[in-house]
Amino acid sequence: WKNIFRGMAMGASDLIPGVSGGTIALVLGIYHRLLAAINHFFSKRWKEQLGFFIPLGLGIGIAIFSLSNLLEWLLMDYPQPTFFFFIGLILGTIPFLLREADYKHSFRPLHYLILIVAAVLIILSGLFREEDAGTIITSLSAADYIYLFFAAWLASSAMILPGVSGSFILLLLGVYETVIHAISSLQFSVLLTVGAGVVIGIVVMSKLLHHLLRKHPTGTYAVMTGLLIGSLFVIFPGIGANITLLLLSIITLVIGFLLAVTLGRLERT
Repeated sequence: WKNIFRGMAMGASDLIPGVSGGTIALVLGIYHRLLAAINHFFSKRWKEQLGFFIPLGLGIGIAIFSLSNLLEWLLMDYPQPTFFFFIGLILGTIPFLLREADYKHSFRPLHYLILIVAAVLIILSGLFREEDAGTIITSLSAADYIYLFFAAWLASSAMILPGVSGSFILLLLGVYETVIHAISSLQFSVLLTVGAGVVIGIVVMSKLLHHLLRKHPTGTYAVMTGLLIGSLFVIFPGIGANITLLLLSIITLVIGFLLAVTLGRLERT
């Protein structure tokens, strides 16, 4: 049952641009177990992983399909407070990621340089994002389905990586609103296309990350932290002139921050 609620937290985060399901898995204390389970699922030991995957997958599915309509409405009508909530979640996970890396003892000047480069790359990717990236694609051609498949592949590769949001990648590629709309309206052709890309991306990236965390843990954590910091600049929505909206945004930021910190403390106790 605990894994169902962990899955719900991961599923909710995977809908949020800037918040990584991998980061939430790390905060919840199941990240390394998740990577191992994905790798073993495609081996002779696949039956052993079902007890872990079934409740986790159930929780992810419940969160994605139950929250997609709410998130679509919030991003449409209250984008500033909603993105400030996302920013609070990210700010709350950065200290956890640094503690996980034991950065005070393990980071060298090279690792700080890697962190800065990763952050800058994410910021630059946001600067080159198209202005109409939030447009919902209603009439899909064969080329659009191919693009959605590879976008989902890249997004799911990021989804398993703490510090990079799969939804954020979809946002950068201009298909986030299309995917959210497909989930909320149950467009099965889009969902099957995106689902196929997600599965392949997760399998490939999990194997790569398992290797990197085993062979180069400090450098990998430095990259993750830099990507997370860079995403803060990209999803920042700006500040409007409405004082009430600004106060609401500050409140949602604090709520997001406290939620991330609380989740991390609960899993460590």
